[in-house]
Amino acid sequence: MPPPPSASLRGRITLAAAAAGAVVAAGQTMMTALTGPDVVPVAALLPVADTSTDAGGTDALGTDAIGAEQLPQGALRVGSLDGNFGPTGHLDPRSEVDVRNLTKAADIGQEIAKRTAVLRSALSDGAPEAKVIDGEAFVRPAVGRLTSVFGARWGVTHYGVDIANAIGTPIYALTDGVVTESGPASGFGMWVVVRHPDGERTVYGHVNRSYVTVGQPVRAGEHIADIGNRGFSTGPHLHLEVWAPDGTKLNPVTWLARHGIQL
Repeated sequence: MPPPPSASLRGRITLAAAAAGAVVAAGQTMMTALTGPDVVPVAALLPVADTSTDAGGTDALGTDAIGAEQLPQGALRVGSLDGNFGPTGHLDPRSEVDVRNLTKAADIGQEIAKRTAVLRSALSDGAPEAKVIDGEAFVRPAVGRLTSVFGARWGVTHYGVDIANAIGTPIYALTDGVVTESGPASGFGMWVVVRHPDGERTVYGHVNRSYVTVGQPVRAGEHIADIGNRGFSTGPHLHLEVWAPDGTKLNPVTWLARHGIQL
């Protein structure tokens, strides 16, 4: 029988298995993000040699097990399992694995999982479209036909856009925020106003029914109201406005385009 592998080689085999496990974990994270929790990934198992370091090769129970995050910074050198070491005592250079690359792969998997979770949440109430920008979700506020845009109209300034559809068509919060107005409003009949974390506000006018109350937090894509025909209106539609923190009225088409939504 051939002698057992040296303690040094066994330690390196253990590190190789740990590195491979990191890649598998990153892959499982990405699969879970894309397929959902109903798919149970099967862990890939690699044989892991013991990590005894006594000179005689006697196995001992480890008392200070460490993870990859406790290893020294820099490249982790991993050689083939047949013990093919170079003349300087290092493992075969052709088998080197950069720990930073493994960490990056795991980070990418986690980022995909986060983005997928944000998108699923934004679309969970039925919003027709959602985008993730800098970790925040933005959605199309309603299904319908764009019938009027921001600017001069009938001798006055129209400070929003109109999206026409049948009474009762759902209206969705453009992004996360807190409700500051919900109920009767002059001209709009009924409205909902949501303040967002950066101080901007979105206004949803002529609503037939509101499902939120003042002070209530709402998430991107939440069903907050229904399209109506209340107030000064020539037909059922959503009148949407976007206000800057100082109250300046912004063009909703431009604002939505900056956040990935094209009306």
